[in-house]
Amino acid sequence: MNRVAFTIFGLDIMWYGVLMASAMILCVLLALKEGKRVNISEDDILNLAIVSIPCGLIGARLYYVIFNWSWYSKHLSEILNFRGGGMAIHGALIGGILAGFIYTKIKKINFFKMADTVMIGIPLGQAIGRWGNYINGEAHGGPTSLPWGIMVNGVKVHPTFLYESIWDLAIFIFIWSFRKKKKYEGQLAIYYLILYSLGRFFIEGLRTDSLMIGPLRMAQVISLITIIVCLILHKILSKRNKEAN
Repeated sequence: MNRVAFTIFGLDIMWYGVLMASAMILCVLLALKEGKRVNISEDDILNLAIVSIPCGLIGARLYYVIFNWSWYSKHLSEILNFRGGGMAIHGALIGGILAGFIYTKIKKINFFKMADTVMIGIPLGQAIGRWGNYINGEAHGGPTSLPWGIMVNGVKVHPTFLYESIWDLAIFIFIWSFRKKKKYEGQLAIYYLILYSLGRFFIEGLRTDSLMIGPLRMAQVISLITIIVCLILHKILSKRNKEAN
């Protein structure tokens, strides 16, 4: 499949970039819609987007570079070559969440309320963005005989990008439906992180291009840590909410 969506002034614009940009715009629009419902100003959401999106992209790149340092240490000029590929969603989440935490502290905004608002559209954005992996012929699994397998280099393999896209879409539908029933600020963000990490843990086991830390798949390690931390946060915030009421 042709990775180039179109060309402007001799510069190839890749489908991956188009899908990622579309996903980011959609996430911001959903955050604005939810922000209006929960009384968070448009300016705060847009200002946070201006800060967190670049931080998320930098985090995604740094995460990938760090866990491929054996190669990048010999090709330093490629570290900032975003067009050459190499981004990691966990790095994007870490960078974006850190930026959001700092911004809300400076602006004296409830971090957990803001997290619920801006993260509500992220799983839908991920569901869209994963199709960029399909176009690039990456993020697939090992050989399979299942009827929905896809052909990569003449081999039928697991379409792990599709598994994650469907899982992310299901998470979005659940979070969007549940948002008016939440019992404490931060619950939507916590549920999203737990559900995404749960799905990613199992899907990662099928992939053939995982970032590794020794014998371990890094995404699975991060997923387990995220689930544990979020379960602890859920218990703390639930207890705090009950005490307040």
